[in-house]
Amino acid sequence: MVTSREARPTAVALLAEGWRPVAVLLALFAVWWFVAWRELVPAYLVPSPGAVAETMAADWAMLLEHTWVTTLETIVGFALAAVIGVAAAVLLVYSRTAERSLYPLILFAQVIPKIAIAPILVVWFGFGMTPKIVLAVLIAFFPVVVSAVAGLRSVDPELLELSATMGASRWKTFRKIRFPGALPQLVSGLKVAVTLAVVGAVVGEFVGADRGLGYVLLLASGNLDAPLLFADLLLMSLIGVVLFVLVEVLERLLVPWHASRRTGLALATV
Repeated sequence: MVTSREARPTAVALLAEGWRPVAVLLALFAVWWFVAWRELVPAYLVPSPGAVAETMAADWAMLLEHTWVTTLETIVGFALAAVIGVAAAVLLVYSRTAERSLYPLILFAQVIPKIAIAPILVVWFGFGMTPKIVLAVLIAFFPVVVSAVAGLRSVDPELLELSATMGASRWKTFRKIRFPGALPQLVSGLKVAVTLAVVGAVVGEFVGADRGLGYVLLLASGNLDAPLLFADLLLMSLIGVVLFVLVEVLERLLVPWHASRRTGLALATV
């Protein structure tokens, strides 16, 4: 029997589940406003919400332009990381030689601080969008690979044996069994990757750029412009949150059957 909770449209369900984080954000905003109002911290360190809002209203055109640049770098970097990461995971799962040869190198590349790579990328690719996109790919790539490999390997071996005995090809087994079964873990990795892609794009803008929110952040820090600094940070956070929510919606569309999507479970009713 379908309950009323399960029958609600997805949009209504999202709104019903979203009031808690909204309440927390409102509480944090109230604390911020109180600290600024009582001048518990100097204004050049923590500006008032009103000052930040005035800055965003006055410089909205400039901030919108730089927000679009960072958003584009993030989306392109994330998309490339997702495609390359899934392809690499398939290669690692289906080839033992590739796993033993490439997986240690992937891990080694992950532990290298990306801020150290950024100047090299600027030297190689110049001051355009390319080094920022490459850095976003490098940061977002690892969680995609790890989650995709774990998902592809978590498929029930009995299903794979059954598929083989019925004469299914490797491609058909991958398309019908392995990839759908790996989707829950893969999407979890994509959620992590999309937020890291924002970090990669901004770090790339720190090193060498004349556009983007990272560039604006450097200008605001150099000029001790706290309202602009906070406005820039809010926009960076907004990019990450919006992209995360989009991946969350994608998860609801791709894997509505998974246990994590069943709102009727006891753990989800708290």
